[in-house]
Amino acid sequence: MSEDIVMIDRAGLDRLVDVLQQRGYRVIGPQVRDNAIVLDELDSGKRLPAGWGVETAPGRYRLHRRDDAAVFAHSAGPGSWKQFLHPPRRKIAQFGPDLEPEPVEESPVRSAFLGVRGCDLTSIAILGKVLGGAHPDASFTARRKELFIVAVNCTEPGGVCFCASMGTGPGVSAGYDLALTERIDAEGHRFLVDVGSADGAEILAEITARPAEAEQIAAARAAVTAATGRMGREMPEVDIRALLHESRESPHWHDVAGRCFTCGNCTMVCPTCFCTSTEDVTDLTGDHAERWEHWSSCFELDFSYLHGGSVRQSGESRYRQWITHKLSTWYEQFGSSGCVGCGRCIAWCPAEIDLTAEVARLAESAEETDHADR
Repeated sequence: MSEDIVMIDRAGLDRLVDVLQQRGYRVIGPQVRDNAIVLDELDSGKRLPAGWGVETAPGRYRLHRRDDAAVFAHSAGPGSWKQFLHPPRRKIAQFGPDLEPEPVEESPVRSAFLGVRGCDLTSIAILGKVLGGAHPDASFTARRKELFIVAVNCTEPGGVCFCASMGTGPGVSAGYDLALTERIDAEGHRFLVDVGSADGAEILAEITARPAEAEQIAAARAAVTAATGRMGREMPEVDIRALLHESRESPHWHDVAGRCFTCGNCTMVCPTCFCTSTEDVTDLTGDHAERWEHWSSCFELDFSYLHGGSVRQSGESRYRQWITHKLSTWYEQFGSSGCVGCGRCIAWCPAEIDLTAEVARLAESAEETDHADR
């Protein structure tokens, strides 16, 4: 947080949505649907999940009513912001009867993301390295170009959150236009607002705000700091890159494979998994064909298909590939971990597999092996 922090009330948050819409942004934020807090377009600030919280654990996600009207007092839901920057399915080519390619028009609408946590803010930056780096994806680049981000400092982490141990939260870092810290106490319901860009300052100028006092700023910072100690999970403090490199033949992979369904849920809800595949579709007359790109997963048997068959045929090898890439070899490719500690892969795993627990068990196994060799 900077020192130039102001406060807006609950009506001011609704006004923020209105101003962004008036500026031509499609405002996307959290809302309650299908017994979950999902991300989708907002028609007004009143659609935000006021008074709703969530309970999360391995293989478990449940909504519950809160005793207050907090809007952002919930942890990550099943969807991530990735779906709006890197769509699950999109047409990338089409062909006429002469087999000549025809242009595919893509006109992304300017978007404003409202309620981006520290973990997800980092995931957007990571996707920027992956899809907007040396060989940029034109679709991603166009969607990211005019993105307006309203971030949220997290004060109530969930049961599967471990962003603190990954260095991605609970407070937000650079990369936002505005950052909010929600506070509800005897003084009322308000949001401390930190400006992160010139665009953010311009938007904020259209909303009634008042300067925040030093005590209020200190209390907000303390609430975010306290959230660090209330994480439901943490990644073990070991050299994970070296651990996974040295654990290629660990018997623990066989144990994980006995529980893993290789359903790919973890990769679908992950905010940084980016792999895709393509499929060609023709009409019944054969006069028209389309090529579609869609999300894929390293848990799919055909994902590693080469001439003659798939390289990773066992669930053991596919889980090892996913976790090793996510936590280790991602560094070699993109300079950081591919995990932001959001905990989605834990909450939405039907087998209740906990990423942090599996790393901890690999570390214990490696330590036991090391002691045995001495």
